[in-house]
Amino acid sequence: MVSQVGVLSPLVPPYPRHFHRAKPRLYRLLAMAAPSEDPIREWILTEGNATTITGIRSIGGGCINLASRYDTDAGSFFVKTNRSIGPSMFEGEALGLNAMYETKSIRVPKPYKVGSLPLGGSYIIMEYIQFGPSRGDQAVLGRKLAEMHKAGKSDKGFGFDVDNTIGSTPQINSWMSDWVEFFAEQRLGYQLKLAKQQYGDSAIYEKGQRLVKSMRLLFEDVPVEPCLLHGDLWSGNISSDTNGQPVILDPACYYGHNEAEFGMSWCAGFGGAFYNAYFEVMPKQPGFEKRRDLYMLYHYLNHYNLFGSGYRSSAMSIIDDYRRMLKA
Repeated sequence: MVSQVGVLSPLVPPYPRHFHRAKPRLYRLLAMAAPSEDPIREWILTEGNATTITGIRSIGGGCINLASRYDTDAGSFFVKTNRSIGPSMFEGEALGLNAMYETKSIRVPKPYKVGSLPLGGSYIIMEYIQFGPSRGDQAVLGRKLAEMHKAGKSDKGFGFDVDNTIGSTPQINSWMSDWVEFFAEQRLGYQLKLAKQQYGDSAIYEKGQRLVKSMRLLFEDVPVEPCLLHGDLWSGNISSDTNGQPVILDPACYYGHNEAEFGMSWCAGFGGAFYNAYFEVMPKQPGFEKRRDLYMLYHYLNHYNLFGSGYRSSAMSIIDDYRRMLKA
């Protein structure tokens, strides 16, 4: 999800970007609260090693969270809050950010603290990264992302230590040893069931299930290793720091096939320089082009479930194309 202003794709953005100023009442409450009543302020003034908070300002927000910058005498902190959701969503984000951070490859904001708000809701405090004027060099982004995929491995199989969210949709990450089964059940299968439950869309469900049952043919003679994935890599979650180094944020991490990272390529703006640099580090596997739309399908289905029928035709078109290809 979006937490800071990113570079928009010319396509329809995948998540609503209704940026707004924070409500003044929220900041009055924060200013009046004693440290023990405000866990964000309390952490910053103790474990954050600050003695003074010099300013708090909104830096935008997505359709789910409010994002703020806390300026202090010890530097700045980036804080996201949500007044209606408990800390589990931010805990999943923090675990993902930390896993990516520990690969020492591509830059991500380091998470510091997740907790509950006294009046309900939750927060996450993380490193504040000052963005540069552009999204940076595509070739550097491709190389750094490939380095993360190469370094981030799991001996547990495919999945993640916790379930998380893709947008606001639950993303189930139970560990499985077989990638095709994992993607069939916990990615495509879950989204297809959700579409049937939400919209009564039996047509897309039934056609999608036939695809799911035959898609193993796309992975013949392809060894799939569990790589650490950002999981939601679109243009709004990609930026660069003031040194021009790429930064990725707002993850939906799990360990999966590295090709699944390109599932949001329809609005990520990846070009030839990106892919050339990526495949120099992580060589392209046979049949990559045939599997690319399969990974896009997961995100189109999710957008259908989140935002409605505007994304249904794209999802159904991919399903129909694969059914013809696989004679499903």
